[in-house]
Amino acid sequence: MKLSTFGRKFTADAGITSLMDDLGNAMASGDDMIMMGGGNPGHIPEIQARVQEILADMSRSESDVRRLVGVYDPPQGEKQFIASLADLLSREYGWDLKPENIALTNGSQAAFFMLFNMFGGDYGEGQRKHILLPLAPEYIGYADAGIEPDLFHAVQPDISFTDAHEFKYRVDFDAVEVTGETGAICVSRPTNPTGNVVTDEEMARLEEMARQHDVPLIVDGAYGTPFPSLLFVDAKPTWNEQIILCLSLSKLGLPAARTGIVIAAAPVIKALSGINAIMNLATGSFGAMLAEPLVRSGEILSLSREVVCPFYKRKMQRAVAAFRDAMGEDSCRWYVHKPEGAMFLWLWFPDLPITSLELYQRLKARGVLVVSGHYFFPGLPEDGWKHRDECLRVTYSQDDGRVAQGLQIIADEVKAVWAEADREV
Repeated sequence: MKLSTFGRKFTADAGITSLMDDLGNAMASGDDMIMMGGGNPGHIPEIQARVQEILADMSRSESDVRRLVGVYDPPQGEKQFIASLADLLSREYGWDLKPENIALTNGSQAAFFMLFNMFGGDYGEGQRKHILLPLAPEYIGYADAGIEPDLFHAVQPDISFTDAHEFKYRVDFDAVEVTGETGAICVSRPTNPTGNVVTDEEMARLEEMARQHDVPLIVDGAYGTPFPSLLFVDAKPTWNEQIILCLSLSKLGLPAARTGIVIAAAPVIKALSGINAIMNLATGSFGAMLAEPLVRSGEILSLSREVVCPFYKRKMQRAVAAFRDAMGEDSCRWYVHKPEGAMFLWLWFPDLPITSLELYQRLKARGVLVVSGHYFFPGLPEDGWKHRDECLRVTYSQDDGRVAQGLQIIADEVKAVWAEADREV
């Protein structure tokens, strides 16, 4: 089969493809694999019960069922949901939002594919622009989203140590450079994979840089504020027309509904809706209609703050405690990124004798599925910084007992790697 450049690029090996293949194969095989690799949210009883109530109400309404499955939505997305969301966020945060500032996509991944290729790539007359990632590591799903090669330019972070076995990445503003070849700046908050939350001060500086150079600041809030609010530190919700804020219903507990939300200046939303029409004809109605009663009442915000966030914070605390116990204080060097949000632990093993990819393979053979850290550095050279091959991303969203078991196996395997290296010296 002969393929175009586009076809070859999007059928080649990619980190996100490998991750989803691993997850799907493990689930389908029925093996007793400890699933700590993907970002599938946990099952929160209060959220599931509320979704069931809404579904039951919808099923009794002939007009709702017709809207749900029998009518195309416009390319911008389900109108009632969009109107309710604009009203809620304007009322809650004072944002000057109108329906023309919001579009829906079939999941956040689709939104980033469209946005990155809207603002990065070939501008004609020999001009190419990149997407600037001011804080690596970043989300695995960005890496292969560009139609053109080398779409991303990333910046290594400052690393500060916040405890004996804890560290935090910070934006190295001395190294962040916005130029005429920058099409947009993008940062996730909280960051997948590390759980890092870019501070309000860092956000303000990035926004000012974007404004000075007249480029958008794309903020990936799939785990963040205003919802689902998987945040364990204070972080101010911010939007204005310099910012393209991307939200999702997935981490609220609706990953299969595939509903991404983009909040931006009206011209951006108009352009995004046009691409939506070409790529998808229309967006799906299911997630928007399920969430609309929660948005209209404001319940989506209270559920996020009072149910979803505490659920994951408890899980994070148990996972950190389990890993500290498993590693011990006197074993090899190890650190956990300060867990400020999302649903991941980012583990760093300085001077690890093998690569994180090899460690991932050894753990997979022992029945623990994680993600090798090297996938999370789009826009950085593949060689020259050993740190990228010393990290793992671990999800703690599933059963606490299984997570603790998986963390113990990770600790055992890391210690075994060091013992093997010591014997060879």
